[in-house]
Amino acid sequence: MNDQTLTEVVLPGIVAPEGLQIRQAAVPTPGAGQLVIAMEATGVSFAEQQMRRGRYYDQPPFPFVPGYDVVGRVLSTGPGVDPALAGRRVAVLLKVGGWASHVLVDARDAVEVPDGLSAAEAETVVVNGITAWQLLHRTARVRAGQTVLVHGAGGGVGQVLVQLANAAGVRVIGTASPRHHEALRALGVSPIDYREADVPAQVRELAPGGVAAVFDHVGGPGVVDSWGMLAPGGTLVCYGSAATRDDSGSKQWPVLKILARTMLWNALPNGRRAHFYNIWAGRKLQPTRFRARLRSDLTEVFTALRTGELTAPIGARLPLAEAAEALRLAESGTVTGKVVLTS
Repeated sequence: MNDQTLTEVVLPGIVAPEGLQIRQAAVPTPGAGQLVIAMEATGVSFAEQQMRRGRYYDQPPFPFVPGYDVVGRVLSTGPGVDPALAGRRVAVLLKVGGWASHVLVDARDAVEVPDGLSAAEAETVVVNGITAWQLLHRTARVRAGQTVLVHGAGGGVGQVLVQLANAAGVRVIGTASPRHHEALRALGVSPIDYREADVPAQVRELAPGGVAAVFDHVGGPGVVDSWGMLAPGGTLVCYGSAATRDDSGSKQWPVLKILARTMLWNALPNGRRAHFYNIWAGRKLQPTRFRARLRSDLTEVFTALRTGELTAPIGARLPLAEAAEALRLAESGTVTGKVVLTS
């Protein structure tokens, strides 16, 4: 990698993957409180698939550089930042900007990656791991011995979520396509084919009294079924609207509908609760608390990955210049694990 030249992938508008553009510029100089990361790995998440279609709830105006998270070595530090950070491997949650050879970030957002993890390994659990940990332990607050339903158990967040649930002594029912069922059974999950089966009926067979929590990234009309599968006192956690990825019209409306439903359901006197999880909640109003929570949770996930309690497979590795192919591959649904872009 040339430490003097910045290479970045630009999403110019609503385009096919091959419409991504490569742009070069000078590597930025960090200002006060900032550092520059030389990217080693960044990921292709579902958010980028939505952004390409203009469907991500609060994406910035086009053109912009996608990339929800990044892992790399600290190249340079600005005034007020410990110069000893130079050369250390760190991870940062970004939302946008990660598909670049060099990334300028606030030093307070960088979380050190423990020794023993490669950049690509760490990358698989940044956004997915933080999301899964917070869904399970901060939002639903599940307890050992409970049963939960994870929609998309074979997906990026789902794979991490079911393993963290297992580690917490929680029984998992998971919806997934059949190609994931064998691997899910190996993790102790009871899999359900969401395309062929009556999901609520099968959940009732496995958990006659309902489940303690449902984790739903799909949204759409199916969220009503998710609410109905809860046991008394159960918690529904919605964290996406994947069902509307290819729709047209307002990108905000699907999320607003889910938010309206959660407010309505929470007003009912039945003891059940519904949440719409936002990984960025609290960042503007309580930035210090937000960063401390993120750092703590990602450190927990990194520890689980390093000790082998958690595995997060890498579906494919491609160089940054092949971001279009990486995005196309991630959207194809033919790979198991995270598609990672490398320097």
